[in-house]
Amino acid sequence: MKKVFIDGSEGTTGLRIFERFEGRDDIELLKIPSELRKEPSEVKKYINESDITFLCLPDAAAREAVALVENENTVIIDTSTAHRTQEGWAYGYPELSPSHREAIRTSRRIAVPGCYATGFITAAYPMVARGVLPKAYPVAAFAMSGYSGAGKKTIAVYESGVRDSELDSPREYALSQNHKHLKEMKKITGLERTPLFSPLICDYYSGMVVTLQFYADMLNGNPTPERVHEMFADYYKGEQFIKVMPFGKEAEYNGFLAGNARSGWDGIEIYVTGNEERLLVSTRFDNLGKGASGAAIQCLNIVLGCEESKGLQCEEIF
Repeated sequence: MKKVFIDGSEGTTGLRIFERFEGRDDIELLKIPSELRKEPSEVKKYINESDITFLCLPDAAAREAVALVENENTVIIDTSTAHRTQEGWAYGYPELSPSHREAIRTSRRIAVPGCYATGFITAAYPMVARGVLPKAYPVAAFAMSGYSGAGKKTIAVYESGVRDSELDSPREYALSQNHKHLKEMKKITGLERTPLFSPLICDYYSGMVVTLQFYADMLNGNPTPERVHEMFADYYKGEQFIKVMPFGKEAEYNGFLAGNARSGWDGIEIYVTGNEERLLVSTRFDNLGKGASGAAIQCLNIVLGCEESKGLQCEEIF
């Protein structure tokens, strides 16, 4: 039985990870007393007693926690932004390639992808890898997400009985084009230019859609939407957490993709739409699932050598 510690178990992601351990008989959860969770000496003790530690902390605190590791066998699974593009850390998205999955299995340092980055990379990585998307392409993307992705303070504001009427509407942010996920979006995909990215925070709890936009004649081979769809279906063939939706599936939703429709599910959908001139590739998933705690648990399962879906909801529930 492996010993697991969650540093930051009172935050949104930490709580969701904690909940996912209910009923598991292959781990022993080390629980630090609430009054000691910010004492470095106590945190250090729990980290080094564990086989696997999850870091569910702000970036600076995550770096400080890694500096406390003395047990060379302790595996760190970090859900913050701190180490996602740092050398020596495995990027926790196993479906991208066999080498990604193997790096997770063998690494002592694993960085869980960001939620927006998960949606973006799911679409862009195969297109670059298969030579459809030129690395120099100026990729533009927009996204909408439930408010849970912004953390406890924002959740409290949205769920307050008295709040500003602006919160009733989707709100665009990251207007300076400096969103914290951009760095990993560029590096992991191999793109040469930082993407244009416009996210929206919306008045629902969880779930997101990330959409990349392309001119077909600027892609290699001037592909049709049908050809791009076939490429995705082949690339992710056999992956239980990634569902390449049937071509034209969006028509069943009257041409709409609702951001909250996959809340509570740990998979991710891919839609290819558009026409022969302009293509859209959209991903839809739960920002707290495949975009956060679900991805972290999947990485844990790979480290433990058990079924990747253990403790996760990978079957369609809708």
